Amino acid sequence: MSYTSPYPTARRPLMARNMVATSHPLAAQAGLRMLDRGGNAVDAALAAAICLTVVEPTGNGLGSDAFAILWDGAALHGLNASGRSPAAWDAGRNIPERGWDSVTVPGAVSAWAALWRAHGSLPFADLFAPAIGYARDGFAVTPVIAASWQAGADLLGGQPGFAECFMPEGRAPRAGETFRNPALAATLEAIADTEGEAFYRGPLAERIAAAASDHGAALSAADMAAHQPDWCGTISMGFRGAALHEIPPNGQGIAALIALGLVDRTGIDAHGPDDARALHLQIEATKLALADAAAHVADPAAMLHGPEALLAAGYLDDRARLIDPDRAGDPGAGAPRAGGTVYLAAADAAGRMVSFIQSNYMGFGAGVVVPGTGIHMQNRAMGFTPEAGHPNAPGPAKRPFHTIIPGFVMRGGAPEMAFGVMGGPMQAQGHLQMMLRTMLWGQDPQAASDAPRWQVLSGRRVAVEAAFPDATAEALQAMGHDIVRDAPGVEFGFGGAQLIRRSGGGYLGGSDHRKDGTAAGF
Repeated sequence: MSYTSPYPTARRPLMARNMVATSHPLAAQAGLRMLDRGGNAVDAALAAAICLTVVEPTGNGLGSDAFAILWDGAALHGLNASGRSPAAWDAGRNIPERGWDSVTVPGAVSAWAALWRAHGSLPFADLFAPAIGYARDGFAVTPVIAASWQAGADLLGGQPGFAECFMPEGRAPRAGETFRNPALAATLEAIADTEGEAFYRGPLAERIAAAASDHGAALSAADMAAHQPDWCGTISMGFRGAALHEIPPNGQGIAALIALGLVDRTGIDAHGPDDARALHLQIEATKLALADAAAHVADPAAMLHGPEALLAAGYLDDRARLIDPDRAGDPGAGAPRAGGTVYLAAADAAGRMVSFIQSNYMGFGAGVVVPGTGIHMQNRAMGFTPEAGHPNAPGPAKRPFHTIIPGFVMRGGAPEMAFGVMGGPMQAQGHLQMMLRTMLWGQDPQAASDAPRWQVLSGRRVAVEAAFPDATAEALQAMGHDIVRDAPGVEFGFGGAQLIRRSGGGYLGGSDHRKDGTAAGF
């Protein structure tokens, strides 16, 4: 592994035996507080995740969904806590982008309870203390979050409950201003005291259902009570002695595995990490992977072709033959949507590692807030495909296609790296880029995060960051790629990475400079 970064950065990888990496420093510190008290990596991850619902409401909240992959010291586990559509929905339902009719059952709170019951060590209520304090007493809004907050307020200020909760002075809070959410503090206390039951089968569930009913939506108390997270295991793709693990569908993690399998068949290791030829091969593999995900990924019960078929060696061999090493192709990958998500990783001195992600999908999600609770809801129903007969078409009590994916790398039967790249459809693409930079080209987690990114949009269109070298962009353009900078709808679209990798007797951590966050440890 090289510790020399070729990219402009003010950050260096963190080295410690206990570590938390998140998109907000206060959340990272919340996790460290649990570790310092004798808690484990699961306690740390949960405290950080709970805290993020308060300090980064632009990407997540109590109305979020969540997924996790964790190494408990002996085995790898995968958790799918995404929610289902209301049972009263019909197959031909028209889903708006925002508002109560874009809401599915939120699963994040169930993820916290399930992870804690299976692997936590501190009292459940203790994990909520930092978040409750910041909600009640306030916290200073950070610059990147302030910008997202303003954009959300401009778009969603008229949605039910939004202005009352998130625009207390008639506007979004500015960077450096203190924001308080006492209603959310009381809600967090109720969740902490009941180990999540109040949210799904108690007074909070009733208030959520009542707010939905008041606005003509189908989400009911019965839908809330029926929700259960699933211990689903992982699916994986081997690569040069390591293996990338993802959550099985209904998430897009399989796209990262397909892309990695395709790239492995191209001879990419003959090129350097920033060579135009290496980027071309990754882009072409990503197009094919996204096309497969768009066509096939859905609620597992509705999929016609399961993960084993899409990851079969023979199938990947056939798909890899479609990659022209010299010219850009157009296999019909779908156009991405904007995203709003938080990702965190945690690791402890005993060897446990957690990869955790939760999201409201599009920024503040549906934009709706349950009155008097501080609960703002995701708009995950937008993940359904509005095409009759598609496996991912809307239907009753059905999980939609999900963009949020935690990543995890194993090597030789031992944990190697917990990582993720928040940012809607950038996530599978980001997983591929992080995997190759760390596991093939030996970059440290911070350098891998700092490197300029690209994102497949649609057809031959590929967005690149402002820091992307002109000469490299021109070389890709010469191969037939339609290279765009500052493409509409790509704001925050290059993602925010957090990575923790095992190194010697401890860990190396990296945190994305594109976010306000940090990797912290001791």
